[in-house]
Amino acid sequence: MRVLSLADLPHRRVDAHHSLGFSVGAFGLCADAHLVAVSLAPGGIIGRHPAEGRQLLVVLSGEAQVAGYDGTVRTIGVGEAAVWEPGEAHETRSPTGLVAMIVEGDVDIGAPGEQIDRGDV
Repeated sequence: MRVLSLADLPHRRVDAHHSLGFSVGAFGLCADAHLVAVSLAPGGIIGRHPAEGRQLLVVLSGEAQVAGYDGTVRTIGVGEAAVWEPGEAHETRSPTGLVAMIVEGDVDIGAPGEQIDRGDV
């Protein structure tokens, strides 16, 4: 077993799409998806852009204000996630700052409880 500290990953700042206070650190990659740790400083923004593939943003600490194709803003917190479909324009903001994990690519994300790993039951 290995233990990863998402805070200790090398992060790079991202300014694309008018983002502000946004950095990413990659920690997983496969042919169909990638996993990154993201942080947003207080008042930070991940600017509006299209999702490259299905994208899942899981809040680990802090709060996120997320919006999808229609611009409706929802606030999500620790233990909650936003899912955007391939090509869907979306944006994330955080007035207080946040740490999150993003999984993006060819992944099935069903309704809660719909996806069960039979190896664990």
